[in-house]
Amino acid sequence: MSVVELFIFFLVVQLVHFAGTWKLYLKAGRKPWEAIVPIYNAIVLMKIINRPTWWVILLFIPVINLLMFPVIWIETARSFGKNSRLDTVLAVVTLGFYNYYLNYVANVTYIEDRSLKPRTELGEWVSSIAFAIIAATIVHTYVMQPYTIPTSSLEKSLLIGDFLFVSKFHYGARAPMTTIAAPMVHDSLPFVGTKSYLSKPQLPYFRIPGFQDIKRNEIVVFNWPVDTVRFFRDRSKIHIDKPIDKKSNYVKRCVGIAGDSLEIKDGYIFINGKQTVLPDRTKTQYIHKVVTAEGQQLSPTLLKRLEITEGSYQADYYILNLTDESAAKLRNNPVVKSVTKQLTPGGDYDASIFPHDPQYPWSVDNFGPIYIPEAGKTVALNSKSLPFYKRIIEEYEKNDLTVNGDEIYINGKLADSYTFQQNYYWMMGDNRHNSEDARYWGYVPFDHVVGKPVFIWFSWDTNGEGIANKIRWDRIFTTVHGSGKPVSYLYYFLGAMILWYGFSIYRKRKKGE
Repeated sequence: MSVVELFIFFLVVQLVHFAGTWKLYLKAGRKPWEAIVPIYNAIVLMKIINRPTWWVILLFIPVINLLMFPVIWIETARSFGKNSRLDTVLAVVTLGFYNYYLNYVANVTYIEDRSLKPRTELGEWVSSIAFAIIAATIVHTYVMQPYTIPTSSLEKSLLIGDFLFVSKFHYGARAPMTTIAAPMVHDSLPFVGTKSYLSKPQLPYFRIPGFQDIKRNEIVVFNWPVDTVRFFRDRSKIHIDKPIDKKSNYVKRCVGIAGDSLEIKDGYIFINGKQTVLPDRTKTQYIHKVVTAEGQQLSPTLLKRLEITEGSYQADYYILNLTDESAAKLRNNPVVKSVTKQLTPGGDYDASIFPHDPQYPWSVDNFGPIYIPEAGKTVALNSKSLPFYKRIIEEYEKNDLTVNGDEIYINGKLADSYTFQQNYYWMMGDNRHNSEDARYWGYVPFDHVVGKPVFIWFSWDTNGEGIANKIRWDRIFTTVHGSGKPVSYLYYFLGAMILWYGFSIYRKRKKGE
C-alpha cells in the first residue's frame, strides 16, 4: 500500500465512522460534524465513552489498533445502555457496524456517568486479559522481543536453546507493515501451524529513529530476505510470497556493514583489505579432518574439555567442528597424526553461492571481493555488476528491471548506473561450515533488520542428563555482547527481587499502621 493509497484508506475509514456515529455524537451532547474530523473525532469519542484521551494514540499504532478497535466498539455500545452479552458479541462480530444499528434504528439514550467497573467477574477477567495483551504487544513490537536460538550457526557464541531478549530500540523499532496479524506470534499460529496474518493490506516501511547504527561484528536479528517458506524450517515445495516483517527471523553476525569491501580467503574474512579482528567472545569454527594413530581414538574427556559438540568418527579419523584454538591443541596430542581444515577452494562454479553467476566461481571459504551497498552511493551497472545488485533493484527497492542484450533498463529508462536507497549488510554465522548465511543468498537490507540481541535470560540444553544439567546455569542472565568471559547476573537479579519483596511487605505494614 503506497502513501497515497494509505491516505485514501484513512479518509474512507473516517467517512465510515461518521456515517455510523454522527447521531450518537449528537445524543451525547456533541456536534455531528465532530464525528468526521480526523483524530479530533477520536478525541471526542474518548470523552463520550469516558475513557482517557491517550487511548487515541493506541488507535494509530499498527497491530495494537486491531486489539483496541473491539474495545472501542464495546465501550461505545455500553455508553448508550447496551450492556448485555449479546450486545458485546454483536459489536465485535459485526466489526463495529453494530454502531449503525444504534445510530439509525435503536432508540438509545446516552449514559453520561456510567460506571466503568465490570459488572461480573468474567467481565473483569476479560478486561484485564485484554489490556495485558495490549501492553505485552506494545513491548514485544517496539521495545523488547523474546527470541530462541534454533540452530548452531553461531555456536559457540550463542547456543541452541539460548533464550534471548532482542532490543528493538537500539537500531530503531520498525513499525509493523502487516496490518492484520495475530499479536505476539510471528508467521504461524502455535499448535495449528497456519498463517498468523493476512498479506494485505500492507503499510509503508517506517522505523522509529534508533540511538546507534549497526556496528561491524555485532550479532543482529533480521528477517531472512529470500524467505518463501510457510514457516521457519519448513522445506516443503509450497512457496509463499511473505511480507517483510513476516519472513523468518534469523540471527547472524554482521561481519560487513554498508560501504565495506568484503573478501573471504581460506575461511578468513577481510574487510577493506585487512583481516577482520573478531570480538574475543567469538568462537569461529570450521570442519576439520583429524587423523589418529591406527586403532587410537580421542577420549570423551578430551572432546568435552575442548567443547567439541559436532563431529563424527570413522576408521582412524574424525570429522570435527573445531575452532583454530582447539585444532592447535589437538595437533599436540600424541594420538593425533594430523589435523586438516576442510576448506573449499575457489575456481569451480557453485550455483548455490552468491551471486549465482558463472562469472564468479567462488566457494564458502574463498569468496569475493564484493561491495556492500550504502544508501546514496552509486555503482556502475553492466553485465559483470548486475548479478550482485539485480535482486536489490527489483525486490528490495521495488523497481522494474529489464535486460535486453547488454542494455539494462530501470523503470523503462536505459541505465548504466544505480543509486541505492538504503543500507545493506553482510551477515554470517560463526559456525562457518554449518551456517546458511549471506554467502548463499546475499545482502540484508536495513528494512529487514529486527533488532539487537542484548541478554540471555535462560538457556536449555536438550542433551543434558537430568533437569539440573539441562539448564546452563552459567549462561542465565548474561549479556550477548561485550568482552571477556560472560558473567551471569542471576544472583544480582534474585537479590533485587528479594529486596523488592521485603520493601513491599514493609510498605504494606506501614500503611496498615
